[in-house]
Amino acid sequence: MEQPATADLCDEHGDAVEICAAPFRDFGGRKRFHGVIRTVLCQDDNGLARALLSGQGAGCVLVVDAGGSQRFALLGDQMAQLAIENGWAGVVIYGAVRDTAALAGMDIGVKALGAVPRRGSRLGAGEMNVPVSFCGATFTPGWTLYSDEDGVVAVAP
Repeated sequence: MEQPATADLCDEHGDAVEICAAPFRDFGGRKRFHGVIRTVLCQDDNGLARALLSGQGAGCVLVVDAGGSQRFALLGDQMAQLAIENGWAGVVIYGAVRDTAALAGMDIGVKALGAVPRRGSRLGAGEMNVPVSFCGATFTPGWTLYSDEDGVVAVAP
């Protein structure tokens, strides 16, 4: 089944769609992706994101709320490879990534605010699978995230 366009979802569902106004850039090889939302709330620490991406993804999308911080990258090529191997559809980070040349050639959707070469810590600080909100949208675990060239939206099941 072809993924519906985010614009069509907005037309169809109106105010029931959560629309994210973050100025995301595409870093992964997939520009269009969708899946059930799983979340991490953290800042400058990718330990929980790594733990989730190391497990079975079953076509899910990981949404990481890093508070918009671009001081540390929370995803790079090694974590993206883990995600691919475990069946994740994509990762959306309200923060930064690194290894952007490698990410561009990988078969996974990756959206983030920007890039920085410094890796985040791996202490596991933060929370998993809680609703996260940024840039006008709330991402609730169990909802479905759709991402394409027009933006990122979340739709209730």
